Amino acid sequence: MELEDQWWKGQLAGDIYQALRYKEVKLPSYKGQSPQLSLRRYFADLIAIVSNRFKLCPAARHLAVYLLDLFMDRYDVTMQQLYVVSLSCLLLASKFEEREDRVPKLESLNSLGCMSSMNLVLTKQSLLHMELLLLETFQWNLYLPTAAHFIEYYLSISVHEADLHDGWPMTCLDKTRLYMDKYADYFLEVSLQDHLFLCFLPSLVAAACVASSRLVLHLSPTWPQRLQRLTGYSWDNLVPCAEKLLIAHDSDVKEANNKPQKPSAPAPAPQPVQYHSSGQTNTAGPYLHRPAFQYPQTVPQSSLTSSHRPGTNYLSLPASSSTSSSSSGPQPAIEPKANAANRAYQVSMHYTCPAPCFDR
Repeated sequence: MELEDQWWKGQLAGDIYQALRYKEVKLPSYKGQSPQLSLRRYFADLIAIVSNRFKLCPAARHLAVYLLDLFMDRYDVTMQQLYVVSLSCLLLASKFEEREDRVPKLESLNSLGCMSSMNLVLTKQSLLHMELLLLETFQWNLYLPTAAHFIEYYLSISVHEADLHDGWPMTCLDKTRLYMDKYADYFLEVSLQDHLFLCFLPSLVAAACVASSRLVLHLSPTWPQRLQRLTGYSWDNLVPCAEKLLIAHDSDVKEANNKPQKPSAPAPAPQPVQYHSSGQTNTAGPYLHRPAFQYPQTVPQSSLTSSHRPGTNYLSLPASSSTSSSSSGPQPAIEPKANAANRAYQVSMHYTCPAPCFDR
């Protein structure tokens, strides 16, 4: 998007943020009705792998996956065509979000190992044709906010010197901010892995990433007033989205702890995540069911809830938790899963315990 670097620090930050919030309520509708929906995770992974290879910004990666979601939702696309569609979405998104010298070139794409392993060779004509079809589909409008467009604005005040870590004052604010940035990036990538996150507004997903990061870092209060005022979301608004993020986190923790460890460095046992509010600390048990909660952005349930695991309990105030969910390792073949906890590739970081062990 045509935004200055670190726009959230400038004088126009508030105006830009309000423009993004206005635009997100006018985003195209997503129905989750693609016949190839089961392949969605595999191609989202492909976009992420290529994006990381060329070191593209998170906004370009998230926009590319969102374009893919919308295009698959409207067209019946063959497996072979989905490769071209996915990479065309990434090229369009990078042209929109990145500087010209950072946009991947055709020769560089074809030289990637993943391209040769798939026996896929892109041509200039096929890419131009697909890019034109994508632009016509979206009426030449790529101004589509994603969670990656909001996250930095929220992170700017996500940690404050008045926050407490495990009930104690922080002695290293910079180190805490570093952990906060890493966890927020991790949760932001998790949100790409399941189309169910599209039933939330992008700004809410970004806020849930920050809230989940504060939760696993044991920062209190978990969702302070300053973040409520900045985002416009209360903790109750964030619960359904944060729950999905935390389930994926717990699965990664469980998987990391099950991996063989060197005898000299055994992995510490997982610890229960705690929720802090108004001076109270509650050890989180299983997620509490919240049947009456209404999402801020509705999506037809018949198309989005079919892959959601039945019997999952939900977070509730004042208690908050992290629960264990079934985990599966990386899938070498195309076996897309419906759950955020079972991703086809690993997000950039694994943690051996729910909260990092840093000195106060």
